[in-house]
Amino acid sequence: MAAKIVEIKDSLNKSLRDGSKPWTFLLDMMESKTGVDRMYIFVAAVGITTIWLIFGFAAQLVCNCIGFIYPAYVSIHAIESHNKDDDTKWLTYWVIFAFFSILEFFADTIVGWFPLYWLAKCSVMVWLMIPTEFNGSIILYNRIVRPYFLKHHAAVDQLLDKAKQAFDKKD
Repeated sequence: MAAKIVEIKDSLNKSLRDGSKPWTFLLDMMESKTGVDRMYIFVAAVGITTIWLIFGFAAQLVCNCIGFIYPAYVSIHAIESHNKDDDTKWLTYWVIFAFFSILEFFADTIVGWFPLYWLAKCSVMVWLMIPTEFNGSIILYNRIVRPYFLKHHAAVDQLLDKAKQAFDKKD
């Protein structure tokens, strides 16, 4: 267990120092101005965000910004790159994100009686976007969305074709 924690810490430290990531510049600046190691800055930011999501004003906005800003930024990079793999990864994220957004609309009453809802949702959003083999969006897509889609897409396509034909006949 201790070896796994050290492995996670090393991986996180490597990611926090990766020059290709958008947060590296900000962490470089904060580390040089404060003299505090970026790992501690990151842990403090996670702690403050966690407390904010539990007790803070506009927790929903903070949670939704976390689930949107970074994924939108890297999605634009993926669109502009020539690599198809990153496009697929982020398209998968947005499919799962949309699914949760629709589900959340219908489960709105949960928010009122589940005090840690925004923290839990934020944790799920981070799990959906983490760049590891345990990426939540890839796991949920492959285990839930893809099998359901493969089972039902022909019927949906037929229904859409019929609707298109009916619409074309009216013109």
